[in-house]
Amino acid sequence: MTTDFSWLSRTELLIGKPALQKLAQSHVMVVGLGGVGSYAAEFIARSGVGTMTIIDGDVVDPTNRNRQLPALATNHGQSKADIMAARLSAINPELELQVVKSFINPEMVEALLQHPPAYIIDAIDSITPKLTFMVSAYQKNIPMVSSMGAGGKFDPTQLQVTDIAKTHHCVFAQQIRKVLKREYQIYSGIKVVFSPEVPLKESLIMTDGSNFKKSAYGTISYLPAVFGAVCASVVIRDLIAPVP
Repeated sequence: MTTDFSWLSRTELLIGKPALQKLAQSHVMVVGLGGVGSYAAEFIARSGVGTMTIIDGDVVDPTNRNRQLPALATNHGQSKADIMAARLSAINPELELQVVKSFINPEMVEALLQHPPAYIIDAIDSITPKLTFMVSAYQKNIPMVSSMGAGGKFDPTQLQVTDIAKTHHCVFAQQIRKVLKREYQIYSGIKVVFSPEVPLKESLIMTDGSNFKKSAYGTISYLPAVFGAVCASVVIRDLIAPVP
């Protein structure tokens, strides 16, 4: 079947048809469909990537509506993965889409990575499952970009793409670095998106600890979306970059 690139004519003007074809032949995995991952997934789909895997076991909660793409007043309790699957397929009906409606646990990561994607976007916001995915991708040499903490921050112009070793003023990244060093002897080599903006400590709340998450910061509508946009841009630019 011939891929229809007509809806990507504006993208083709920018990157050219060979790059479009390369994206159409690529497989991108997006893990976590919250404020960061939902926007990242949409931007990946709109770039013309031909195959995607999206992973999230959560359902829409009223508190998601301030920042998450799938969250509406009309769909509380519905699967985020199902909502995003319908949306991505409506954007690109030719998209080959695998949908995993499950929270990440260490046992399932190995199975998911048996057939490695071309790139992984890690938008998991809980430390234990995030570390499992990060370490597995690192050990298997699968290209990945990982989102650090978007909570408690306001200024989207401060976002940076760097190595995990160079992150600072991000509590989430600090916790990740500590465990990577202590338990896996990994000190660098993982690409991340982070903000050095000091988080507003007064916005921190404790949670019930479900799904490996013990606390959360307050969030503003646009900041997680910008994290997702930057993550998607890293993937797209790396996928179409000339081979050295």
